[in-house]
Order: sequence, then C-alpha cells, then structure tokens
Amino acid sequence: MDTLSVTDNTTVVGGPSSAIGDADFLKKTPQLSTAALNHRSTSHPGSKMFVGGADYFDTNRHFFVKIGKDGLIVALNKLDKELQEAQGTHILSHKHPVSWIGKEITPGQLGLINHGGLPKLLTRAGRYPGFPLRNWWAREWCGTHGLSDTVISFQGLTVVQVSQNQAAVVSDPQNQIFVIKNSGFVAYAVEGSYDVLAIIDQTHLSHQVTDNSTGVVLGWKEEVTMPSALAGGKRKEYVVALFLNIPANNCAILQKGDDLELLPAGQHYITNPNITLRGMYTLGENQKEMPTKDIFTRDQVPVSLTIYFKWQLMEPLKLATHGYHTPYDALRDKTQSILTQIVAHLDYSSMVKQRSLGPNMDDDTDPSSVFLDALRTRAMDDLHLAALEYGIVLKDLAVIDRQFKGDIAATMDKLTTRALQAQVEAANVDRENSNKIKQEEGSLAVARVKAEARNTQADAEAYSVVAAAKAQAQKLQIEAEAQAKVTKFAAEAEAEAVRVKAEADANVRDQFAREMEFRRMEVSRVRAFGSRTVFVPTQGLGAQMADSMAVGMAAGMGSSSKP
Repeated sequence: MDTLSVTDNTTVVGGPSSAIGDADFLKKTPQLSTAALNHRSTSHPGSKMFVGGADYFDTNRHFFVKIGKDGLIVALNKLDKELQEAQGTHILSHKHPVSWIGKEITPGQLGLINHGGLPKLLTRAGRYPGFPLRNWWAREWCGTHGLSDTVISFQGLTVVQVSQNQAAVVSDPQNQIFVIKNSGFVAYAVEGSYDVLAIIDQTHLSHQVTDNSTGVVLGWKEEVTMPSALAGGKRKEYVVALFLNIPANNCAILQKGDDLELLPAGQHYITNPNITLRGMYTLGENQKEMPTKDIFTRDQVPVSLTIYFKWQLMEPLKLATHGYHTPYDALRDKTQSILTQIVAHLDYSSMVKQRSLGPNMDDDTDPSSVFLDALRTRAMDDLHLAALEYGIVLKDLAVIDRQFKGDIAATMDKLTTRALQAQVEAANVDRENSNKIKQEEGSLAVARVKAEARNTQADAEAYSVVAAAKAQAQKLQIEAEAQAKVTKFAAEAEAEAVRVKAEADANVRDQFAREMEFRRMEVSRVRAFGSRTVFVPTQGLGAQMADSMAVGMAAGMGSSSKP
C-alpha cells in the first residue's frame, strides 16, 4: 500500500514509499535478519496494534485533494470543481492576463486575491490590470507564492508539499493529526482549518538521545506540539507527534498499555497518543567500570571494589519488561548482590594476598588462590545467568581495584606501605650496586681495549723496525754488489786499455819513437815520485847490488847508534 500519511491512532514503522520518484529501495520495509529475530522478536498479543492503520487519503473527505504526479495546478482544478459542484463557489479566478499593465505573475507563481474573505487564485503568468480596467470590487491583491512552496495557507485554503527528506505534521478541522511524507495535498476548510504544526527534517532531529551510563548515542528524536486554547484564555502546548531516527544496530521499545513492541533502526514517527516511547537501546558491545558499595568480609572488614565488565544487549524486550532503562542499571544491581554474597565468604587476609579476581592473575603458590579462583568462576557464572534474564550477554568481568576501610585496613595499609618502602629501598640498593658493577666492568673493558691497542701499536712499531733493517741491509748489499761490479768493470777497462796500449807500443817499429816514449815514461815517473827518488832494479845484477848496499847501510846505522 502506497501510504503517504497516517491518521490518528497509528504508529508508522519505517515509513512508506513515495508515489513520486518510485524506487524499489523505498518500497522495502526495514526488517531484522532471521538470526536477529531469534533474539529480539516478541509475540505479544497486541503487537499488531502498533503498526498499520487507515491512510488519511483512503477516506473520502470533502474539499481535500491529494497532489499527485501531475502537480499542484491539476490538484487546484480538482478542488475548484468540487467546490463548484457542492457550493457553487470556486477558488480559481477567471481573470485573464495581459502584457501591458498590472500586477505581474511570473511562471511558477500563484497570485492570491482576497475576494470578500474567500480565496481566489491566479494560476496563469502575465499582468493583471487593476481598477478601473478590471473589476476589483470587494477584491484585494495579497501577493504571490511559488508553486513549489512547502506550505501555502490563505483564507482557509491550505497547500502542503514536502520533499523526500521532509515530513509535515498537520492538524485537520477535527483536530486529527496526520503526517505527510514525499507528497502533499490541497484542502479548503469550510469549518475549522488545516494547521501545519511543523515541517520536520527527518535526518536532523533536534534532540540527541544518549545512554547516561556509557555515553553511547542511541538515536535522535523530536517532539511536535500543538497549542490548545483552554478556559480563561490560557493556551498550552500538547505533544501530538514524535519522530525517531534510530541508527544501525540500535532499537527502540514502544509501549501501549501492557504490550511492548521492538522498533528497529530507521526513521519512524508516532501520532497515536496511546503509544509511548519506553526507551532506546544499543545492541552493540559496551564496557564500563563500576564502583560498588561497601561490602563486608567474613571478618567484618569493609571493602569497596571497582568492577570492570563488558556486555551486549541481545533481547531489549526482556530488559524493558523488568523495568530497567539501561543494561548497566540491571548489571549494577545484580553485580552488587552477587559480590556481596561472594565477599562475605572471604577473609581479609586472603583478599590481601589475592591481587585480583581477574582471570589472568593466577598464583599457584598461594594456597587460597584455588579457593578464590573458584569464587571468581562462581561470580562469572552467577552474573552470566542473571544477565540472561534481562536479555544481556556478559562477556567479561574483573575486579580492577579495591579499597579496604576501617582500623584494621588502615594498619595493614601502613604495614604494606612500610613493606613497599623497604622493597623500594632494596631495589634502589640493588640498582646502585648493579650500576657500580656495570661501571667497573666498563672501566675494565676500556683498559682491556687500551692494552690491546698498545700491543697492536708495539707490534706495528717492531714490524716497521725489522722491515727498515731488512731494507737497509738489502740496500747495502745492492750498493756493494754495484760497487764491486763497477770496480771490476773499471779494472777490466784499465787492463784492456793497458793491453791495447802495450799492443800499440809493441807495434811501434821506429827506434826513435821507442826512445821518445821511454823518455816520456821516465819523466812521468820522476814527476810522480820526486826528483830525489833512486830507482833500483829488482832483478839481475842490480838487485844483488841493492841488497849489499842495504846491508852496508844497516851496519853503518848500527855502529853510529852505539854510545
């Protein structure tokens, strides 16, 4: 059914599709998946009363015409014919436009004329001359309006046109409230009036609804009120319509008497005064820390815990049936009750030893840890079962903080503080000793590196000395060998020169030349040894005479030396 508006006693879920710009997507009614319906649906006997109702256009109403695909002008012509057939009056003026003088109406506009308190409309573009060129007796020019204006209200005539994202809340002459979406109407009220109470932007509602405990945005809503005149001239505003915009994975609960109905995500509005909004909920995971009230241990020591838990609401109808506005409120009451029972079986000493009730703090050396683990498991099981009664799935639970109170707790806190201070001091001493050891180890490592550097340098210097000595020895050896070779070459050259000279002298046959050469040699010998040098022959008779002369000279020298 192409439902564009809904009468009183009706709650629309999701809204119908538009007759203008028909699209398959707009024809679909929001539905939950099969898996989600298994957890979130309900079968209340009166659930069918929440949805449906007669279309305001289905009832034949006098002087009320729906604006269809043909537009506003066609709807005005239909209304004009109804008025002529019923009362003999009409709302469309018979004046014809001219082009030279008068009030101007451009294409896309309507001209409004007050004809003795009755509306008259000029629908054709052009100029309309005034008196005396035309009959304006009992008539008054009241301006123009655009053909696409959202609301036109003039002398009992009401025109409403809304776009795809708008919704018009209208009160008819009988004070029935209906909503127009994606279309419009033209109406003439003979008795009473059609009052447009509000034009709602369905995607930007005025009031944001949040979960007070977690701060999660649950959706948006906007209330539409209608002023009513009371006795004594007083006026009061009454809520006549409620618009809801519910994000994905959220929902709302509606109530009519003792019946509840789940409203899925989407855009909705409520005009039935018997139906109220019970609450809005999120179906996603949530987490929060909860401080508990003082709980007494078995030895009457008060303790305050801080609980962390994570949950997900799966069946909002169960939660609403139990009267809780948020899942946190239900979990808070149950958690306080169950923890009170559990802590009442624990001793103060065992709770001091056990660092946490979380699942990741197991201590096999503590004899009470097994007992506490059993209690933790019991708390998780009990809370899980209790949460299921409210349609909540508890996914995690842990005690993240605890504060003991009373004189015993204060004394234990002092002792614990002293023990912690001693541990801190011991840790500081260990840290200082460790730092000193590391410093000494660092100094030793530096000395070791320096010694290795010196050894390396000495090895390098020794190697350089040995290499220099080897190079010097090789140098001297090479120089000696070179000198010997030079001497040898010089001697050979000199011998060769003597030999060549001797051969040359031997080849001289002239006696005079021989004699001259002999004399030159004598001159060279005397020049070399001096003029007083006596040359004695070393062979033959000359040699014997030289020996006798040497003996005689020796004897003479010996006799002269005696005293």
